[in-house]
Amino acid sequence: MNSQDQWHGEIDDPVLSEALKLFKTNVDAWSEAACQRPRQVVKTARHTWRLAAGWALGCALAVGCVAGGVFEHQHRQEMAKMAALKAAQRAAHERLVAAEAAAATQQARDQQPAVKRATAVKSRANSDQDLLAAVDNEVSRQVPAAMEPLAQLMDDGGSQ
Repeated sequence: MNSQDQWHGEIDDPVLSEALKLFKTNVDAWSEAACQRPRQVVKTARHTWRLAAGWALGCALAVGCVAGGVFEHQHRQEMAKMAALKAAQRAAHERLVAAEAAAATQQARDQQPAVKRATAVKSRANSDQDLLAAVDNEVSRQVPAAMEPLAQLMDDGGSQ
């Protein structure tokens, strides 16, 4: 049983019945008008451009990082090439200086008389022998030079 069946025929007052019919007609008309009127759509453009701006800034940041890494890698390669070039130049200069020194030494040897060369060889041999004698003396010590006073005390203390 619906609401119309309950009230149909039970209202004895014609004025009240007429008022209810008018009220029902007005409510139906209002509902129909509300359904027929155009609805307002909430714009999401604000949210959309924020999302697009966020993606754009993120992409720009990523591209900047990649470009910075590539630039740094290239810069390091150029610096390594420059360092290798400087090292090669330095080595070439050192070889040139060594060759000039060897040529000067050879020229001095050629100009030096044979007697002076023999004397130089003998003096080098004597200095080598003196050096070997000094090394032999240092190696043959029982106690290092700094410890000799203590070693003498030990010898003196043991005999008493």
